[in-house]
Amino acid sequence: MSKSKRLLELMLTVNRKRKFTVKELAQEFGVSARTILRDLQELGELGVPLYSEVGPHGGYQVLNERILPPIAFTEEEAVALFFACHALRHYSFIPFETEASSALSKFYHYMSGDVRDRIDQMKNRVDFVIPARQAESPFLSSLLDASVMQKVLRIGYKSQENVSVRDIQPIGIYASSGLWYCPAYCFLRGGVRLFRCDRMMSVEEGDPEIKPLDLRSIHLDNWEDSFSEKSEYTRCRVQLSEEGVRVCEAELGRRGLLRVREDGTGWIDGDIPNSEIPYFARLFIGLGSDAEVQEPPELIDCMRAKLKELLAKYDA
Repeated sequence: MSKSKRLLELMLTVNRKRKFTVKELAQEFGVSARTILRDLQELGELGVPLYSEVGPHGGYQVLNERILPPIAFTEEEAVALFFACHALRHYSFIPFETEASSALSKFYHYMSGDVRDRIDQMKNRVDFVIPARQAESPFLSSLLDASVMQKVLRIGYKSQENVSVRDIQPIGIYASSGLWYCPAYCFLRGGVRLFRCDRMMSVEEGDPEIKPLDLRSIHLDNWEDSFSEKSEYTRCRVQLSEEGVRVCEAELGRRGLLRVREDGTGWIDGDIPNSEIPYFARLFIGLGSDAEVQEPPELIDCMRAKLKELLAKYDA
């Protein structure tokens, strides 16, 4: 095996292993321990983050920031990946902001000059615009990590009514209309709630006495169906024009309430949390004649009350 091929195979091997010794690698590659030591030194110079431990149980391990082996992309694939990262620039906060910026710079730097020229031209021809938001969401990485690792977090949360401290177990995070949301099991309420990430004032480790739930089978595509507390939900039915559908597609995101007809009109038919009736009232009032709320009566009453408050401001 040539040296260059051995180095590539060695990079793949050490990235795959959690921990290893020089002797193990020497046996696996059929070379001397001294050769493996030189190879590991070269990998370190190439940027592979190796860490060595001395002693009878020592060895080598790769730190969390593992270096992926070289991957061959076609020109079209490289351009597509560049713009996938480029589209994230409109978000003031993303869970991997520094890493995305670094990856974007590497893609651009190592592309040939003609491909960079093509990208420069395309930057002014294609964009992925989201509503401009002033809201800050600095805890996205912690929420994402907790959802993957099944960890409980304690958050300080500012709702429209008050500020509360809660222990939650995140299910995931998603962006909609420029805002980030986190469905999570709330141990204070004893059920799943949808939290606005920009309303989280603090995030830290949760109460160590709270045992995390097994939510490995629950994710962003099924969390609403998995936790349907009907006593706290109300059926909502709304008819929508084409414009109403367009607005609700952007506003409601992954809620799964919206249905669209072939002519572009649509309707909403599903259960909404009672606690979010004021939110839906503001949404449908903003749509005007493009939305016709049929039920629940609590939502209609809430809309009437808000409209009366609005009219009162302009009464002579």
